[in-house]
Amino acid sequence: MAGSKGSKYYDIFLKYSLWLCTNEEKGIIDENIINLLKSIKKTGSLKSAADEIKISYRKAWGNIKDSENHLNFKLVEKQRGGKDGGHSTLTQDAETLINAFNELNAEFNTAINKITKKFFNKINN
Repeated sequence: MAGSKGSKYYDIFLKYSLWLCTNEEKGIIDENIINLLKSIKKTGSLKSAADEIKISYRKAWGNIKDSENHLNFKLVEKQRGGKDGGHSTLTQDAETLINAFNELNAEFNTAINKITKKFFNKINN
């Protein structure tokens, strides 16, 4: 909430999104990809991860491949079926990327909250 009850900005909020992109502004990494990677880590399966975050397997795999192509490193290692079934694991680069993205996002949240509070204090006076 950006103002006290009854103020003209009471129901106004600031939202923002953080993502990594190419020079042409093609998205590479965003919250959706990070959540997909976290779900792969948790479930051990790209299919289960896609189901968990409610996207198709094809879209999930396409998003991972697009990100890997732009980053020039693998995010996910897949092992196909066999007697124990297939599974997917994150690479060390993916783990590092997730941790760095989460840290960056937390720092942005802190800064944005401070800036937003200052902004709404100015316009509510």
